[in-house]
Amino acid sequence: MRAKILIVDDDRDILLSLENRVTWMRHEPLIAMNGKDALRLIQEEEPDLVLLDLELPLLSGLDVLKQVSETSVRHDQEDEGTLRASATYTTPLIVMPTAYGTIERAVQAMQLGAFDFVPKPFTADHLSVVINKALDTVALHREVATLRKEVDAQFEPVVTTSKQMNDQLTVAKQAAASSATVLLLGETGTGKEVVARAIHRWSPRCTKPFIAVNCAAFPENLLENELFGHEKGAFTGAAKREPGKIEIAEGGTLFLDEIGDMPLSMQSHLLRVLQDRTFYRVGGTQEVRTDVRFIAATNRDLNQAIRRGTFREDLYFRLAVITIALPPLRERMEDLSTLVDHFLNRPSNVGLCKRLTLSDEAFQALQHYTWPGNVWELENVLTRALILCPGDMIGPEHLSLTALTTSIPSTPSINQEPNIDVLFFSYHQSMDAYSQKLIEAALRRNGWNQTKAAAELGLQRTYLTKLLRQKQIPGKPPTPLD
Repeated sequence: MRAKILIVDDDRDILLSLENRVTWMRHEPLIAMNGKDALRLIQEEEPDLVLLDLELPLLSGLDVLKQVSETSVRHDQEDEGTLRASATYTTPLIVMPTAYGTIERAVQAMQLGAFDFVPKPFTADHLSVVINKALDTVALHREVATLRKEVDAQFEPVVTTSKQMNDQLTVAKQAAASSATVLLLGETGTGKEVVARAIHRWSPRCTKPFIAVNCAAFPENLLENELFGHEKGAFTGAAKREPGKIEIAEGGTLFLDEIGDMPLSMQSHLLRVLQDRTFYRVGGTQEVRTDVRFIAATNRDLNQAIRRGTFREDLYFRLAVITIALPPLRERMEDLSTLVDHFLNRPSNVGLCKRLTLSDEAFQALQHYTWPGNVWELENVLTRALILCPGDMIGPEHLSLTALTTSIPSTPSINQEPNIDVLFFSYHQSMDAYSQKLIEAALRRNGWNQTKAAAELGLQRTYLTKLLRQKQIPGKPPTPLD
């Protein structure tokens, strides 16, 4: 890379020598002979690297370094896309060539954020090595910042105009500033992980890892290893020590999804971590301390799970320091228009050569749907429509909304005690009708070709045939009456 390098020295001979070396290396040199001019040029020209002498008129090199470091911290707190306050060095990087180098001054300069310390006299080749090393670090920091932006862009932002949702997000933003444990409640697809990632981005831990663990995805013994890691020889095949997700998330955020499905024995292990911030690796005897912010989420009624004895009450109180309940989509339908616009026009819709719009009839169909899968289901419905719609207008026929929208009762809220008898009866009745309509719609869309319909539904051809017999669904189009 062709870099802009500021050279600061009050010795004209050294200044000329450094300028010639920088020019010979095909970089652009800038010149300053005192500390005040150096600060001004750093602000105005934004150099990539500064060669800063220690002893300078008006303002010493250490004073310049201190001000650059403080400015870098403030700037990084305001702009997450640049080198951040938690990084090792200042922005720009500073190398200090000086004839007054001592171990004490070198240590002080490095503590203030200097990248390197080069005692005079130095050779041109030595200086070239230091400059190239510093510029490689600049390039690496820029690459990391770019990759961080790309990773952040992969995760959906919180899209809402709903007062109910915004009230919960206000609590989330207030909670983000602390390290308090947060418990996210809500149905599947309401955006619990989206909110968890937002809390992490809003928090002082945003430069550290965000690690997500699905507690329902692992058997009990594997979940322990996933969270706590293991020591060498802890079990067959444990050839070396492996850190768990808690260690990997050190300084950052650990998101425990589906916490309501965690086995009881693992709940006691987690309780210890939340209480003491310590744990043991599998097969280990050495206590490990941790600094991790925990966010947990579940779609289950934890109060009911406590009454049934499947969830520890003491763990619940440890997790529910701050509780955020995310409303289902059917309770914030004012967000529908905003969400539709977001999913239809987001940059990740790659490979589509045309811009599609939603017809009024299609939007009305979305409004009258109950959305059992919430925002996830809306995203899938619109993505499928974007892919399969042959024109530039999405109509109701492209949405594949086949679920019953009037007979399925609303899911009770988290704190509401459900009527078990009514739900038991209506669940089977509604799901049987839903599956029958789903199969019939798939057959019609595929011209009653059972192989294609089975593929669209994600079923085996033989299983679809079995369902047709069970539900007495004709496998051929109805014959028109004479």
